[in-house]
Amino acid sequence: MQMKSSRRSNGDRSAEMRLRLVAAARRLFVAQGYDATSTPAIVAEAGVTRGALYHHFPDKRAIFHAVVMAEAEAVAGDIGAADQAGMSALERLLAGSSAYIQAMREAGRVRLLLVDGPAVLERETLRQIEAQHGDASLKAGVEEAMAAGDLPILPVEPLVSLLSAMFERAAMDVADGMAASDILVVIERLVGGLATPKGRAR
Repeated sequence: MQMKSSRRSNGDRSAEMRLRLVAAARRLFVAQGYDATSTPAIVAEAGVTRGALYHHFPDKRAIFHAVVMAEAEAVAGDIGAADQAGMSALERLLAGSSAYIQAMREAGRVRLLLVDGPAVLERETLRQIEAQHGDASLKAGVEEAMAAGDLPILPVEPLVSLLSAMFERAAMDVADGMAASDILVVIERLVGGLATPKGRAR
C-alpha cells in the first residue's frame, strides 16, 4: 500500500512540474514571442533545472505545443460552459460563438493560438488541435442545429470552416481594439441569418 501511495505521489509531483513548466513558458511566449524565448529562459522562469524541463519536453517546440493545447482546451471548456439547459440548438450555437469571442480575450491567447501557433506548428498538427477542440464543438453545434431544423441542411465541412475563419478574424479584431459587443451583434445577425423560419421562431 505504501509503494502504491509513493507512486501516486511521484505522479502528482511530475504532473505539477509539467504544469509549472507550461505556465512559465506561456508567460514568456506571451511576453516575448516564440522566437525570442529560449529554453534556459523557461527554466529560469519556472525555477527548475534543465533536466526537469527535458524530462517532460524534448525541445522548445514541444513545450510550445503543450501551451497551445492547454489554451485550446481552456477555450473549449468555456464554450462548453455556455451550454445551458433549455436552449434551442440555434441558441446553443450562438452562445458558443459568444463564449469563444470572450474566451479569446484572455491576455496572450490570440497571439498563442492565431499568430504564433500557425507560424510554429505544422498545419497538420494545428488541424489536429482544432479538430479535437474548437472545430469539434462548432461542428457538433452546426450538426445539432441542422438536425433540429434550426439551420438549413448545408455541406457541414465548408460551413464549419467558414464560420471558424470568421470567429478567428473576429477574435483578432477584438484583440486589436474593436469592440467585442459590436462584433457579437454582427455575429448574431450573420449566424441568425442562416436560420430557418423554425429556428428564428424559437
